[in-house]
Amino acid sequence: MAGQGDIVVLDVGKTLSKLSRWSRAGLLLEKVSRPNARVAVDGVAVLDVMGIGDWVRETLKSFAAVGPVSAIIPVGHGAAFAVVRDGKLAFAPCDYEQQIPPDVLASYRTERDPFSDTGSPALPLGLNFGAQLHWLGTKTNGATLLPWAQFWSWFLSGVATSEVTSLGCHSDLWNPAARTFSALARQRGWDTQFAPLAQAGDAIGMLKPEFGLGENVRVHCGIHDSNAALMAARGFLELAGKEATVLSTGTWFVAMRSPTEPIDLTALPEARDCLVNVDAFGQRVPSARFMGGREIELLGDRIDLPEDQQAMLRALPAVLGSGAMILPGHAPGCGPYPDNKGQWINTPEDVQERRAAIALYAALVADISLDLIGAKDRLLIEGRFAQCELFVRALATLRSNMQVFVASEEADVSLGALRLIDPAIRPAAKLVLAMPLNEDLSQYKAQWRERGGQA
Repeated sequence: MAGQGDIVVLDVGKTLSKLSRWSRAGLLLEKVSRPNARVAVDGVAVLDVMGIGDWVRETLKSFAAVGPVSAIIPVGHGAAFAVVRDGKLAFAPCDYEQQIPPDVLASYRTERDPFSDTGSPALPLGLNFGAQLHWLGTKTNGATLLPWAQFWSWFLSGVATSEVTSLGCHSDLWNPAARTFSALARQRGWDTQFAPLAQAGDAIGMLKPEFGLGENVRVHCGIHDSNAALMAARGFLELAGKEATVLSTGTWFVAMRSPTEPIDLTALPEARDCLVNVDAFGQRVPSARFMGGREIELLGDRIDLPEDQQAMLRALPAVLGSGAMILPGHAPGCGPYPDNKGQWINTPEDVQERRAAIALYAALVADISLDLIGAKDRLLIEGRFAQCELFVRALATLRSNMQVFVASEEADVSLGALRLIDPAIRPAAKLVLAMPLNEDLSQYKAQWRERGGQA
């Protein structure tokens, strides 16, 4: 790895933004985070770009006091892009949770390419960012389009690029098999508006002086967050080059399978939030997802706090005995049950029993999502909810034919981004093999799937 300083990763997620500082040997030195604000402009939900930008400036200046930095690489969530005109952000990027007018979305659906070409399912709101572009219409004329991760590399360096993991993330704008823009993107001229393609790990320019880290800090292109988690997972010897699936957990729970045998990606069930992601090297990745973190939030309780873990495990027998259960789904239009209206059955009064039921619910939805992409042999759970012991152990129980591993908090998307700069870096921590629960969940699972409406 060129340079003598540390590496900084900027991870701009949907809920949180994080800056982490790593040694050149791959050791985490510091991590700070900031909740992203909910912002609206003229009644339209937009991303907190100004707040995040100010925080990035101040935090990077504080990093300068610690020691030299040689490189910075951004990570960004999917389904977002920025419009840059005359060297400036034209307007705040749209939040993908903004409802697109029904008539606009209906007209867009008549134009979008089939799932067999793009691997992008038809999604609600602005989750296909081709739909956002369709809605914007002429507002992007004469402008440059940047995927969200690459907006931040432009913000840091002034150099505009695009990259395949973001373009290939259910955008409707990329053909993964052909490794080029989709027919729709070409027909609408959007392909010529996107900044030139670069590899996720490419050094594209130097950090602007305004950030206070000196003149010799390289800025790298950047990567979509779930793909960064995949890069981190592939750094573990237990998974590298083997049949394995990574389940990245945050606002979204995204399962990404690395198969060792040919599979028919067109057979993935589009209507159940399965898709074809594209990894940092342009390879197709069968994937399934649901808005797990958001559903847990809507259900009203935290399940990842360290102090609650043992109490939740102790509450599990009472949940199973009472038949307390959460039916899918609580984020309409998303996940393996997009048309279901979620509900509680036998809601517990005890707070730990409610939390235990929520953790079980998350595991059951993850289990069926993994089934839909044929996940087998090995599973790595990473991200925020890997800290929920009941969720992890319930999934290990439900998937008794797989080895289920947990990564430490350090082996997250930031480590994956770091490995783009230096692929030789391996995670410092070992994977932990999850132990199944003592309780039998087979009957509970069968009842849940029957009541949920689909196997």
